[in-house]
Amino acid sequence: MRHNVKGRKLGRTASHRAALLCSLATSLLKHKRIRTTLAKAKETRSFVETIITKARKNDLSARRQVMRSINDKEVVKELFSEIVPKIGDRPGGYTRVIKLGNRMGDAASMAVVELVDYNEVINKKAEDMKDKKEARKEAKEKEKAEMEEANIVEETKDKK
Repeated sequence: MRHNVKGRKLGRTASHRAALLCSLATSLLKHKRIRTTLAKAKETRSFVETIITKARKNDLSARRQVMRSINDKEVVKELFSEIVPKIGDRPGGYTRVIKLGNRMGDAASMAVVELVDYNEVINKKAEDMKDKKEARKEAKEKEKAEMEEANIVEETKDKK
């Protein structure tokens, strides 16, 4: 029985599991939202929360401890300069796991892990993409209307 055994093995060796969690944490802090399996999402949540808690101290020792887990200097800079001031005043619960359903290929349960106060970043990106799509659609409709006009003019010339 697994009484008081913390963490999931995720079917990997210890070094592989550590590398996986480090890369998932780096991706989460970089993109503010990632999509993965439910088990990996739950493990990543606890891993990232400890990193953010360490980063709240904002001293050299904390920076070095965070750099052990996150190998991207730009992400560490962003963590200490933007993420911690924004969500550091919370007493915990910096991340959220949202279940998505099952993956088509192997029916693995999927989830999204996201930083809590960064919904506006994601919504802004989605809104920008929506604006781009609408602009492309309008341009396409305008081009189609011009082509139809040109065809009508050619047909009238051919009849004369």
